[in-house]
Amino acid sequence: MNAHTPLTPDAAQSAHDVIQYVTVRIGPQLFGLPIALVHEVFVPEAITRVPLAPGEIAGVLNLRGRIVTMVAMRRLLSLPDAEGAPMAVGIEHHGEAFGLIIDDVGEVLSLDAARREPNPANLDPRWAQVAAGVHRLSGDLMLILNVDLVLERAGSAVARQDAGKRAEL
Repeated sequence: MNAHTPLTPDAAQSAHDVIQYVTVRIGPQLFGLPIALVHEVFVPEAITRVPLAPGEIAGVLNLRGRIVTMVAMRRLLSLPDAEGAPMAVGIEHHGEAFGLIIDDVGEVLSLDAARREPNPANLDPRWAQVAAGVHRLSGDLMLILNVDLVLERAGSAVARQDAGKRAEL
């Protein structure tokens, strides 16, 4: 593997037993997204609301010529809207571009895959429905954000929006 070959989560885990995570905050909770899933971090501007879309779909925006569906993570997790400028993490899922609107982006952490633990039994149900395990950090608990679960929860909205895009063609 050369220095320019991107690591998939599986390749990173098997090659070094280390997974890199981009850390983000949603409300009070620290989450980690496997770095291989993150395409970019940006400040969402000019989001266009989609008529009849549920609240967790903030709308769509044009990001360098590509239509990106914006998922409001606070709404998805039943948290009140935040004050201040949000951030977004751009991901791709099954060929579609999504932006997860979050409160803040932190650092990239390289963590030992063997130290990953299952969700604790007493984990807040809002977090548990989108987490795929945890890492205990010094003074904090980082939940691993499962993009499949997030988009599944927003799935009915995304499916309706995709049908609308196809109807426009």
